[in-house]
Amino acid sequence: MQGRIHSLESFGTVDGPGTRYVVFVQGCPMRCKYCHNPDTWEMNAGTLMDPAEIIDNIERNRTFYENGGLTVTGGEPLMQPDFLIELFTLAKEKNIHTCIDSSGIAFKPDNKAFVEKMERLMPLTDLVMLDIKHIDPDKHKELTKQPNDGILAFAKYLDEKGIDIWIRHVIVPGVTDDDKYLFDLGYFIGGLKNLKALDALPYHTMGVSKYEKLGIEYPLKGVPAMNKADLLKKKQVILDGIRKRHEDDGVEHVEVQSSGMDE
Repeated sequence: MQGRIHSLESFGTVDGPGTRYVVFVQGCPMRCKYCHNPDTWEMNAGTLMDPAEIIDNIERNRTFYENGGLTVTGGEPLMQPDFLIELFTLAKEKNIHTCIDSSGIAFKPDNKAFVEKMERLMPLTDLVMLDIKHIDPDKHKELTKQPNDGILAFAKYLDEKGIDIWIRHVIVPGVTDDDKYLFDLGYFIGGLKNLKALDALPYHTMGVSKYEKLGIEYPLKGVPAMNKADLLKKKQVILDGIRKRHEDDGVEHVEVQSSGMDE
């Protein structure tokens, strides 16, 4: 099963633990206003690649990835589940740590065929980095053009399956920085037993040039980048929500770690 690949990165350091071989797949149904990879949206573009070719690339430089592994990001990886199953099957045969960086948008709990594929994929997956764009359904649709019910269902599904979860949330001034919604986000993810890390990521404007090259109007034109001091304050609001959820559920509060990408 070949996959549609946008690009490859052989020395990724922000896409999971350790040094990673990063596969950027092609195709995404989301239209996030702050997306810095609009060139990955088109479903039928990209280069077709065999999973074995990717594993061979990793094996040739295996010493670089001893403390890391393989991450598939995008685009949206779960739009190509059959490719992921074959790729991760080969990876686990080589004892390679596997990670999916996903928005969760492809997950439909009432789609039996898709869930069956997830049942095959999850035992091959060591970590899911789940990007929750917005906790409020209406705000999420305004921000991404897509609903978030399947995304939140995916988070719960991962937790039920015992898959380690890192939550990522981009903090955009005036867009995703409202304290009420940040607290609500924390309260939701505080109910995930397998939550291992939280990354509150600062909005940046590095993708603007891509929009210009593609002839697309940038949706957040004029919105400033998020500064570090405000970012840390906003992350604390999410952490407060997590703590409150633990209190309400009567479970021992454990401080949620950061991967270091927002520090």
